[in-house]
Amino acid sequence: MIVDAHVHLHPGRLAEAIRRWFDTHAWNIQYRSGVDEGVRTLVGGGVDRMVALPYVHKPGLARALNDFTLDVSRRHPEVLPCCTVFPGEEGAEDILEQALSGPFRGVKIHSHVMKIAPDDPRLDAVWRASARWRKPVVIHCGPEPALPGYGVDPRAVSGADRLQRALDRHPDAIAVVPHLGFDDTPRFEAMLPAYPNLYLDTTMVVGGYFERQPDVDILRRHPDRILYGTDFPNIPYEWDRELRAVRAMRLPAEDEAKILAENALRLFGA
Repeated sequence: MIVDAHVHLHPGRLAEAIRRWFDTHAWNIQYRSGVDEGVRTLVGGGVDRMVALPYVHKPGLARALNDFTLDVSRRHPEVLPCCTVFPGEEGAEDILEQALSGPFRGVKIHSHVMKIAPDDPRLDAVWRASARWRKPVVIHCGPEPALPGYGVDPRAVSGADRLQRALDRHPDAIAVVPHLGFDDTPRFEAMLPAYPNLYLDTTMVVGGYFERQPDVDILRRHPDRILYGTDFPNIPYEWDRELRAVRAMRLPAEDEAKILAENALRLFGA
């Protein structure tokens, strides 16, 4: 079984704006079709479930984007919907309560896009909701990609130390850090023994696309704490590049199964 724990299924205008941002500041996105075709691409390639991670860049957008994501999941049962919220916005706690008490499987936060560090008090409502509902916060809080297009120094709002302070305040919250927390991976890895609710995902950093990448043997050392993810469709290469890279590591079968599906199913449900 394959579960892609990191995909972005956004409505047309927002998806186009994201593509323009990536074209300008990062890389050329290969997949530029709509949501339904995107889901079919992954399912046709053998992906059994995918975790949809919406995110917003300003207040007032979360409710509509959450509704859209839920609608996608109803059309496509392979999609496990997460919600989002803009930290500190009016009604943030109500947004989280309504979403996480219902069918949403977790919350997506992007420290770079939202210009907010994991230990910022405005995120306390998110951490509290995670602890209450036992649903994960997928939070991009690794320093890379440290691109100027975010309009903030990503390193000022990222890092293992900032996440550690947040989890010390909210020890029952569940956190998933994408991209193996690159390029702060060693410090995120060092946190794993003391923070049993902390997980990492492989998105974009095990396939050899970037000139630098973390020590991929972290997958061998912590197969219980790593999730497979792709960042589809916002990627500049074939969607299965990292799937092939994980399989090429020839991990023990039980460890590969955990990374490719079982860990995600345990966190996000089936």
